[in-house]
Amino acid sequence: MSASANEARVIEVRGLTKRYGHTLAVDDLSFDVRPGHVTGFLGPNGAGKSTTMRLILGLDLPTAGSATVGGRRYASLRRPLFEVGATLEARSVHPGLTAHSHLLALAASNGIPARRVEEVLNVVGLASVARKRTGEFSLGMGQRLGIAGALLGDPGVLVLDEPSNGLDPEGIVWVRTLLRSLAAEGRAVFVSSHLMAEMALTANRLIVIGRGRLLADTTVEDFIRRASSSHVRVRSPEAKRLAELLRAKGAGVRARRGEVLLVTKVDAAAIGDIAYAHGVALHELVMEDVSLEEAFMKLAGDATDYHSAPTRDGRVA
Repeated sequence: MSASANEARVIEVRGLTKRYGHTLAVDDLSFDVRPGHVTGFLGPNGAGKSTTMRLILGLDLPTAGSATVGGRRYASLRRPLFEVGATLEARSVHPGLTAHSHLLALAASNGIPARRVEEVLNVVGLASVARKRTGEFSLGMGQRLGIAGALLGDPGVLVLDEPSNGLDPEGIVWVRTLLRSLAAEGRAVFVSSHLMAEMALTANRLIVIGRGRLLADTTVEDFIRRASSSHVRVRSPEAKRLAELLRAKGAGVRARRGEVLLVTKVDAAAIGDIAYAHGVALHELVMEDVSLEEAFMKLAGDATDYHSAPTRDGRVA
């Protein structure tokens, strides 16, 4: 792909700010979404993700700053569906239209050949229900139709808000495979999701925001590494004694219920050697990597506006 083609597939957000009255929804936000990557867009509810996507797509006007695709505002694109494919609302289709007629209308209004409708219906797995009214579609089918509309113009940039919402496990895997394959073709894929485990498998870059401000712009691996550290899970019938031995060697030890310890600052091999040297039986010794969800909660916890109340045993309801 040429340098000019790459530049045309870049989303640039610079100093983006949006106020609704006294509410600051997006606060001086700056980041890039580049081709060849699935860039995940994460943030707590109310963080400003949907507003940011609407600003990129020209559905709202910024109070300050800019959001461009290939250096141009979305509203100035001559043939937007050929350059940017987007889905923000899975149900934003007239319920009386069939899937085929909805896509055919989109194609006709953008100068896209009618044959492309059949192609995208096959890609998203809706060919067998193409003549069914969309008002009868499930949420998952609506999501597939939204993705079909986003792919209609074969664009170099995709902006997708929660595309896995409402899909069954097979559908979630299908979305993951599709997004990664589109990025591998050199497209810029910008996708929001609240499914952290799935985002860890799908995205290779992350934009994380909280209360409208940028919290992180990095790779998935770096985000997890920076936000928290791994630990070793140890289970022993002599957990209390083992904890004392490990602390004497400089380990960080947190006791869990029963016989379980979570150990940091020493690796699994060192723990095994200490236990063996003192005749302490081990029933479990596992290195546990921190998940994307745990890393996200640690980083974005202070930027969350709504928190669940803890139950009596300390768990979050």
